[in-house]
Amino acid sequence: MQCLVIYDIPDDRARQRVADACLDYGLQRIQYSAFAGNLSRAHQRALFNEITRRLKDRTANVQLFVFDAKMWEERRVLEQNYDNT
Repeated sequence: MQCLVIYDIPDDRARQRVADACLDYGLQRIQYSAFAGNLSRAHQRALFNEITRRLKDRTANVQLFVFDAKMWEERRVLEQNYDNT
């Protein structure tokens, strides 16, 4: 199932630990604090447990959304490159 993980974590090190966990589970970064990818139910639980473990007692808001294929295909994406010239 397609998953979206978003988070708001004030501590830099904790935020990096969560990003690393998402990457370890094969998710792709789609924004600074957002990752998306395909995860089975078992991997969703395992990832959330791993994120909880890595955060310990630090302040954080982490949310995992699950989408079926139809809903995922209906999402709208706008991606623009910045021209710094």
